[in-house]
Amino acid sequence: MDTDQRLRRIRLWLALFGTGLVLSGVTAFPLETETRWLSAWLHHLPAPAGLTAWIDRVHEALKQTNAEYPFIAYGTDWLAFGHLTIAVAFYGPWRDPVRNKWVIQFGMIACAGIVPLALICGPIRGIPFWWSVIDMSFGVFGVLPLIPVWRHIKVLEALAATGPGPAHTPPGVSAAAPQPPLDGYPRPAI
Repeated sequence: MDTDQRLRRIRLWLALFGTGLVLSGVTAFPLETETRWLSAWLHHLPAPAGLTAWIDRVHEALKQTNAEYPFIAYGTDWLAFGHLTIAVAFYGPWRDPVRNKWVIQFGMIACAGIVPLALICGPIRGIPFWWSVIDMSFGVFGVLPLIPVWRHIKVLEALAATGPGPAHTPPGVSAAAPQPPLDGYPRPAI
């Protein structure tokens, strides 16, 4: 697989991951509306009674809280903003994956952090364990696109380190001209 193919795959996985972050962010704004729709939908399906009861309870709590204390929803507005902001950070690896590999590491650490957060805070907040498992799945499914991105970056990094140069050029063959950065933007001389 050549460098261009690896870059295309990295960008495909990053697009999938970024789309997930954006959707998670955007859907954190209208929670009362979403839970009302979900509740109505679950009442028309053969859904598990525990799930339907939980969604009904969550919807009722959101409805009462928004009616009496609408400023509490400001916290989920910030949650949404956080997801959208984190999605923007992944533009760095899109442009130059090797140089911005730390963003991928950050994303993988954040995905891993979801598990202990759900296990610790879920019981403290009275969240049913099965719902905490759903929350933890976001970390598991979130890291899945980042793993191939990380692997492709490691290969690109190794290729850059062992690229053509005087020590790797066969006798009688001139060394290749330096390659531009992966994203095509020149780097300032430091």
